[in-house]
Amino acid sequence: INIIFLVQALDLAAQATEHAQFKDWWWKVQLGKCYYRLGLYREAEKQFRSALNHQEMVDTYLYLAKVYQRMDQPITALSLFKQGLDHFPGEVTLLTGIARIHEEMNNISSATEYYKDVLKQDNTHVEAIACIGSNHFYTDQPEIALRFYRRLLQMGVYNCQLYNNLGLCCFYAQQYDMTLSSFERALALVANDEEQADVWYNIGHVAVGIGDLTLAYQCFKLTLAFNNDHAEAYNNLAVLELRKGHIEQSKAFLQTAASLAPHMYEPHFNLSILSEKLGDLQSSYSAAQKSEDAFPEHVDTQQLLKQLRQHFAVL
Repeated sequence: INIIFLVQALDLAAQATEHAQFKDWWWKVQLGKCYYRLGLYREAEKQFRSALNHQEMVDTYLYLAKVYQRMDQPITALSLFKQGLDHFPGEVTLLTGIARIHEEMNNISSATEYYKDVLKQDNTHVEAIACIGSNHFYTDQPEIALRFYRRLLQMGVYNCQLYNNLGLCCFYAQQYDMTLSSFERALALVANDEEQADVWYNIGHVAVGIGDLTLAYQCFKLTLAFNNDHAEAYNNLAVLELRKGHIEQSKAFLQTAASLAPHMYEPHFNLSILSEKLGDLQSSYSAAQKSEDAFPEHVDTQQLLKQLRQHFAVL
């Protein structure tokens, strides 16, 4: 939206609010929206708060929570949503808002509980079903995840992401007959290069699982062809290159993966192992420390660091 139109809308809302003697909650919400779009979050907060004092509305709670999230105050947004639930018990949009914040804060167990509460109120809520399914998959329950994704299919959801997830669930649930057909459908439904990269990356995982490393190599290469910033693909390609004895190529891929995704521990750990085998103990120790920062509970990293410290103590 053109900023001139936003300023005109702001001026109109301010005049209307003044004309209503500052007692009309609706105009205050419109004023808050204008401030929000202009990036004036404190002013938006004041207007939404004032509107809530005049009239409790679900939309106003949602707008005010968005303001707090943009101001990087997720705890304040959570308490606001809970305050809204006191006035509107069981409101799906408020429950969904709480679940999303927990998910963004990586508190997946709490997010899942709130998504389950969402489903109690609305058992056709696509986001809740998908997120609960995803949680079951990552807690090593692909069979249960499969039930949730199939439920989405029954509801008429038909997109690349769903078939991509179905393919992975089928593979890990050992329903091999459905795996490749799901990925074929996912490839037929891709909307952009990023989705195409994700599908090929997952097919690469399946190829690694069945021991076809040549297919896996081609899949990861295709992933990078569609998304050149795919850190996971660089990491996996590095491992495959190392198996072929291409040490320098492997090292280059690992360094690229580590720079693209410093939050991932795998590239750092793999680079540390490779450097240690090449006798570059200082680089190995540095990479192992980064791996520990990304994943402090990783046992193999701890053992490698202990081993390297013993080497340095001897020197």
